[in-house]
Amino acid sequence: MHWDEEIQDYVYAERPNKTLIKRELDHIQAVLKRMIALPQGYFDQVPMSDDLRENLVLARRIERAALQRHIRYMSGRTENEDLDLMILTMDRLAHPAVMATEKLHRAEEWRDKLIAGDNNLITELVGLLPGCDVQYLRQLIRNANAEAKKSKPPKSARLLYKYLHDLDEGE
Repeated sequence: MHWDEEIQDYVYAERPNKTLIKRELDHIQAVLKRMIALPQGYFDQVPMSDDLRENLVLARRIERAALQRHIRYMSGRTENEDLDLMILTMDRLAHPAVMATEKLHRAEEWRDKLIAGDNNLITELVGLLPGCDVQYLRQLIRNANAEAKKSKPPKSARLLYKYLHDLDEGE
């Protein structure tokens, strides 16, 4: 507390919310515990600093109470780490089936929008998916629309879906 001449009053220092700090530390510790439990093949793919990687390798060899102390120690040293990226990477590694399903749904959504006539999506896909052949894409869209009008089986719509899915897989 000190006297501020401008406002003619005492100014009190604001301290951070202790509960919020504890929640953040608990979250960081939970992420670190997840990382310690990862299989070695997945562990190597998670982006992190060399210092944190060495500490996590050490933590795998430590037992109970010492492990808890070491996790608390590591949680204080994660200021420069991108925890959100680590969590995202761990989720992708832990749930490959979910990621594959998301890709399938994304390809279906793109196909449906393209057949419905969303031309802006074509330019977006060209930038998003390397190797996208615009001419072939437009041909598949035209053929799919023609088949839909003539009530024929959706051969071109299936080809369009397969083409988009293969491009997304190659990404």
